[in-house]
Amino acid sequence: MPRGTGEVSEPMYYVLTALLDGPLHGHAIMKVVAELSGRRVSPSVGTLYGVLERLNDRGLIVVDREETVAGRNRRYFRLAEEGRAVLEAEALRMQRAAALVIDRPATA
Repeated sequence: MPRGTGEVSEPMYYVLTALLDGPLHGHAIMKVVAELSGRRVSPSVGTLYGVLERLNDRGLIVVDREETVAGRNRRYFRLAEEGRAVLEAEALRMQRAAALVIDRPATA
């Protein structure tokens, strides 16, 4: 199986979605994920960095740059082309699955 294929977990889906608009650092990713999910997905720092590591290992995201802010290293991540393709495929899969319920005629 190629690196980027396969399903993504809900936290992974929201992290990939958060990166659609451009590179973000970890704290910003946590904020955007919480907002996008209506606070349903709110990963801890440790969980988030585990997700980021798995996405990076699969080639779905890449490190965009690193900088030092107030004496702390800040790493920015961006969506890789393969990550965009996997995210779009997952969104279409969920849309088709939802249509099975939403488009079903009502029964009496």
